[in-house]
Amino acid sequence: MRALCWAGDGHLAVRQVPDPELRNDQDAIVRVRCSATSGADLPLLAGGSPTFAVGDVLGHEFVGDVVEVGRRVHRHRVGDRVVVAATVSCGACWYCRRGLPAACDNGSVGPTVDDPAWGESVAGCFGRPPAGGGLPGGHAEYVRVPYADVGAFGVPEPVPDDRALFASAAAPAGWLGAELGGVGPGDVVAVWGAGAVGQLAARAARLLGADRVVVVDRHPDRLRFARWYAEADTLDHANADVLAELRELSGGRGPDVCVEAVGADGGPPRSRAERFLGAGRPPDAVREAVYACRKGGTVVVLGDRTDFADAFPLGVLTRRGVTLHGSRPQAHRHIPMLLGRMARDELRTEHLATHHLPLDRAADGYALFRDRADGCLRAVFSPG
Repeated sequence: MRALCWAGDGHLAVRQVPDPELRNDQDAIVRVRCSATSGADLPLLAGGSPTFAVGDVLGHEFVGDVVEVGRRVHRHRVGDRVVVAATVSCGACWYCRRGLPAACDNGSVGPTVDDPAWGESVAGCFGRPPAGGGLPGGHAEYVRVPYADVGAFGVPEPVPDDRALFASAAAPAGWLGAELGGVGPGDVVAVWGAGAVGQLAARAARLLGADRVVVVDRHPDRLRFARWYAEADTLDHANADVLAELRELSGGRGPDVCVEAVGADGGPPRSRAERFLGAGRPPDAVREAVYACRKGGTVVVLGDRTDFADAFPLGVLTRRGVTLHGSRPQAHRHIPMLLGRMARDELRTEHLATHHLPLDRAADGYALFRDRADGCLRAVFSPG
């Protein structure tokens, strides 16, 4: 089959790879309808992970049709249209039973070479290298889905593919930002980053009753989307005094909840070692969110970071009583609810798919996405 593979730092190529096969009774094989780019891929494509090997298949957000199931798969039949959670979870371990599927003990392919850096292994992710605990991804004609009864979700008939697609990771990530922040009626919420996850976090805050949502970014086209999609106030980071304006927009206090959705690709280019170790550059959006947040407020970090950061303003957290949440999308917990909202038109995401390309042109799509060329928010690929 054809698949988009990592071909060395900064290089991608569509290559022929072996078709996936069932490996155990809980697997399903899914024929991909479409898959999406993600900002989480950008530092990895540039060499930000030492675990990538030439030939690893990318892509962790995808929708497709079930074409084969193991004998212990009971929720899905051949022909079902499904969206697949980006992370792999067993549904039965200590973490899964407590609503933390992204921390699953059994979702990784095994001990990973970067465990000493990150601590314990977490759930594996599609489109990540096996050496890093991942599985072949969705930028392909077919994908093997382990624990299919747990990680694949039937898509309601009214929901189009390019809406359901973002229930895989981006929409759960955005919803988790608002949920961890405890967003409720009357709150002022600030979101750094107007990419897909940031816009979905802003929309989630609106759906949960926030009185005001402010989105901060440095790309005018994305800020326009945020004004339309989340009815948000917007601040252009290039020419705004962000801290002062956020205070003014929140009654002089600062936002109740600050959500960072910029991620590791939000700064200037750096060497491979600097990207991985975070050398020389603190996480600017996180620091700014901590300083902006009101006393007793909450900061949620959604950006998928591969770096380590020193010079963190820990004293601001303790002195002002600010709560800081790290996060990893708990997609399995949120996907059914999100698909329901999508079916009722409460949550529309197809506008995020600004560019549609065949899988054979996926490398071009990633170049558009990386460079934000032609207003690209997300590129979506179809194997055809």
